[in-house]
Amino acid sequence: MSNAPFKFAVAILLVSGCCSFGCVHRRLTIRSNPPGALVYVDDQEIGRTPVSAPFIYYGTRSIRLELDGYETLNVDQRFRPPWYQIPPLDFVSENLTRRDFRDERVLDFQMAPQRLVTKEELMQRAKHLRGSTQLGIIAPLPNVPPATAPTTGKSIQASPVSSSPPSRFEGPMLPHANPSHPPLTPGSSLQALPRT
Repeated sequence: MSNAPFKFAVAILLVSGCCSFGCVHRRLTIRSNPPGALVYVDDQEIGRTPVSAPFIYYGTRSIRLELDGYETLNVDQRFRPPWYQIPPLDFVSENLTRRDFRDERVLDFQMAPQRLVTKEELMQRAKHLRGSTQLGIIAPLPNVPPATAPTTGKSIQASPVSSSPPSRFEGPMLPHANPSHPPLTPGSSLQALPRT
């Protein structure tokens, strides 16, 4: 009778025992002044500040804090991995070492009180928006504080659209894909086209 199955089982136990020692704990803690802000990380609600949550991956995270009476705060926070999480060292630190690694990230945010808009400023914005839409211009509101403007990282250029007389369809007409079919004009209806 052979000892091979017994030796194989012992070898598996030793290897699995060695591999189970290493561990990396990653934790993100978000605090705000004042506390109690609702926190979203990558559009997932994680709780009210102060709040902690585990995370797995490094990179850029979209963090949003909301609190009544305060401006909504949007931040794109980049998390760089520590030295022991850079490949191929991450395999060693997570699987072969007997040490527990802890990566604790703490973010503190100061929230700004919500700015109340005066009646005159609101009327000025309404006149500006009405004038822009009548000309076919899409433009951001003037004097919007940076904390309330969405941060997409892309700039959008507004360009005026031809100021033709208003019709049922407002906006630019797109070129036709098939020149043999006549374009749709405002007020016309769709009809079945003969098969060719």
